[in-house]
Formats: sequence, C-alpha cells, structure tokens
Amino acid sequence: MKEAGITSYTMKRDKIIGQATYKKIMQGGDIDTRTIDKLCEVLNCQPGDILEYVPDEQEQPKE
Repeated sequence: MKEAGITSYTMKRDKIIGQATYKKIMQGGDIDTRTIDKLCEVLNCQPGDILEYVPDEQEQPKE
C-alpha cells in the first residue's frame, strides 16, 4: 500500500475498507475475501501478490 501511495486516510476517504479492517491488516489479523478483492482492485494485483501462507505454530501435523 505504501508503494502505491495508499494511506489509512485514503482508505477511509475513498471508502475502500473500513478503519477497523485496516487496523486488522496492520496487526496481522484475519480479513475476508471481500477485503482482499477490494485491495487487489485498488492495488491492481492478484491475491498472491499481497498474501503469504504462514502455518499456525500450534497446529498439529496431519498424519
């Protein structure tokens, strides 16, 4: 977002995503697919460009 010149103010002003959602993103919280869709539209990218899978450390390995 920084590279695209998009700030939390821009997100709020242009009604891209809400302030609470923006805060979740900055803190590594969970977001839904609608938010990912909006971000990809604004940033002109694919979900894989902005997402990274990180396994849960507490999750037990599947056998």
